[in-house]
Amino acid sequence: MKVVIIGAGFAGLKTARSLNNKAGFEVLLVDKFNYHQFQPLFYQVATAGLDASNISFPLRKAFHKSKNVRIRLAKVTGVVPEENKITTEAGDIEYDQLIIATGADTNFFGNQKLMEYAFPMKSTVEALQLRHRLIENFENVVISKDPAEIQKLMTVVIVGGGPTGVELGGAIAEMKKYTLPNDYPEIDFSKMKIYLLEGTGVTLGPMSKKSQEQSQQYLERLGVTVILNTVLKDYDGETATLSNGQTITTSTVIWAAGIKGNVPEGIDPSLVVRGNRIKVDRFNKVLGYSNIYALGDVAYMETPKYPKGHPQVANVAINQAKNLANNLRRMEMKSKADMLEEDV
Repeated sequence: MKVVIIGAGFAGLKTARSLNNKAGFEVLLVDKFNYHQFQPLFYQVATAGLDASNISFPLRKAFHKSKNVRIRLAKVTGVVPEENKITTEAGDIEYDQLIIATGADTNFFGNQKLMEYAFPMKSTVEALQLRHRLIENFENVVISKDPAEIQKLMTVVIVGGGPTGVELGGAIAEMKKYTLPNDYPEIDFSKMKIYLLEGTGVTLGPMSKKSQEQSQQYLERLGVTVILNTVLKDYDGETATLSNGQTITTSTVIWAAGIKGNVPEGIDPSLVVRGNRIKVDRFNKVLGYSNIYALGDVAYMETPKYPKGHPQVANVAINQAKNLANNLRRMEMKSKADMLEEDV
């Protein structure tokens, strides 16, 4: 069984590892990068808690002793279901079973100004860019004589109260309290302001009520101003305009408010739902296809417990991958048994 996996994030990598050295499988893991990024710790890289090399590792290193998993560095340009192949910039690749684990990217909802001025947080490179901006701001505070400019440089607005926004808000607040006063003793960090904007009435919306309440309390104890039921309407690089009419002068807006699935060309558009996610059944099989699956952030699976799809977090991706790998192994075993029965 030739299994082609698009994407080496949590879902893709876990599937490949689960099928590693399993008889009856030929696995090809395709990604545009030759390394895996541990996305839950991007905020640690952004706040200088970790170096980028601490959360990345080469894909090929994970399969040095593999007999059946191979890596292909290529950008996928489309899927051709009727021919059982994918197209890439490095050529076509045929498959028996295709697994789409392409993850998600930042969703600015078409706002061009936010795309230009706000900092996203969906890659190691973006986390490093944010780190450099924060350091640059404090370096400029040291030499600035203008109180208004100093306040702008010392104000951070985080948009989105999901896991990324909450973790980032807490990390920056802890920097303000414990680290930055030692690095910059000449700066009065009591003037530093951190805002977290969330469009709904709670932080960590997809999680339990207890998690929602505790996350907000945690942020407020650290000095983060949490503003609920409010979205960012506009940002021009200096002034953030909120939906409640309030404006905040800031040089740093971090966008953690939305993501959209990376759906490859060739998938039936009618199966792509809100958030650019592909509709799948309880086995992660893409509806309408017999040998195409979607996992993790790009998959939309409705269940009684999650009627709007599972949360787009690492744990979901990993467990979906484990379950699918087990099902593929059962399919392969059944296929062998059927062949033996025919021979008899």
